[in-house]
Amino acid sequence: MLNFLIGSGRCGSTLLYEVLARHSQVGFISNLDERLPFAPNFIRRLGSRLYRCTPGDFPAKRVRPCEGQRVLSNEVSPLVVDSFRDLMAADVTPWLAQGMRRFFEERAVAEGVEHYLHKFTGWPRALFLHEIFPEARFVHIVRDGRAVANSWLQMTWWRGHLGHSGWHFGPLPEVYRQEWEDAGRSMVHLAGIGWKTLMDAFTFARRGIPSHLWMEVRYEDLIADPRKQIDVILEFLGLPWTADFERRFARYTFSVSRTDAFRRNLTPDQLALLNRSLADHLHAFGYSA
Repeated sequence: MLNFLIGSGRCGSTLLYEVLARHSQVGFISNLDERLPFAPNFIRRLGSRLYRCTPGDFPAKRVRPCEGQRVLSNEVSPLVVDSFRDLMAADVTPWLAQGMRRFFEERAVAEGVEHYLHKFTGWPRALFLHEIFPEARFVHIVRDGRAVANSWLQMTWWRGHLGHSGWHFGPLPEVYRQEWEDAGRSMVHLAGIGWKTLMDAFTFARRGIPSHLWMEVRYEDLIADPRKQIDVILEFLGLPWTADFERRFARYTFSVSRTDAFRRNLTPDQLALLNRSLADHLHAFGYSA
């Protein structure tokens, strides 16, 4: 069974991915596979086994789960990892579908697992993936848009400094472009609008996915009560909470220190601008502006 963990990026998806990848029944792309294009099967098996041997929240910088952007681009298509808009069911061609199925099926067989998990951040791609893998389940991890915007601004890969003509998400919808122009073209504001743009895409995708295949988890809830949230996620994915997983999970430390760092990292005026811009979207996901 293939399942997907999806989120905006800087939303806590890496933490959740790394915890779930500790489960012995879960296969995933490791950075060994990413660094060695067309790696032999034993490398893929080795990556997951080495990762599970490291302590629970050890950084595991040498071997860890990853999104596999390079290997997906090389073996399937760059369209899957670097599209200027969200991918839809209509974007699926027979060639792409065959390539995607082969990519994940070969890795699952190589690792000898029935459950394979992959993480995508940025655009949801859920409708595209659902067209190819109609039984796949999606776990969407959401984080407060102000925290996401604040984090994006600190990332070296963030291209918002080029404006919406050079960033990751293609042309701004006219209503958002006008909002940004009217408010003074703030970089902080543009990052917030980026989060809004992605949340619009996730909301649209969710409407097209059967409800039993979609689960939403807030990062803040995961950090506040990790055992409860992980238990619910495992059940949704059809995975048991085993004694082996319990040992690995017990070694993790979940810190709440970064959940509201945006309040310290942004000025009162910047925060007020984000609150105004994101209010409706924040409320829709259970946050107060």
